[in-house]
Amino acid sequence: MMPVSRRSLLAIAAVVDIALHARPSPVAAKLLAARHALPPRHLETLLQTLVRAGILKGVRGPRGGYELARERRKITAADIARAAMQEAGEDGLGPMPQSRLVDEVVGPEVEAASTAFLARLDDVTVEELCQRALAGAVFGQRGPGADFTI
Repeated sequence: MMPVSRRSLLAIAAVVDIALHARPSPVAAKLLAARHALPPRHLETLLQTLVRAGILKGVRGPRGGYELARERRKITAADIARAAMQEAGEDGLGPMPQSRLVDEVVGPEVEAASTAFLARLDDVTVEELCQRALAGAVFGQRGPGADFTI
């Protein structure tokens, strides 16, 4: 089992994608959803969560979309994961178990693991993830002069 939720993983990927593609204009949710083979409606709620958290900025209008609200080097993967987890819908899971086992044994261990996991993500910036994505050419090759439009 992964220590990060699918929602957090998708949120981190979406922010890195936007960081890589938001120049010169914002990234439309439809294009972002298409690149990650997701329904746009599902992604839109997550993007709005990231806007409310101050990680992304929504731009309205026909050429609107999403762009980073802060510099890439000032956003960590943990910032994004925390924002995604804050509004994670767990309504279908039912109530939390109520027992001494959960309260005194399992809960504290899971909390410690979560804290360690997020502490590691605190050391990873969007800038670093963008550099790795560019080095690995995950969206195809980009030349050194690809940061402008004609």
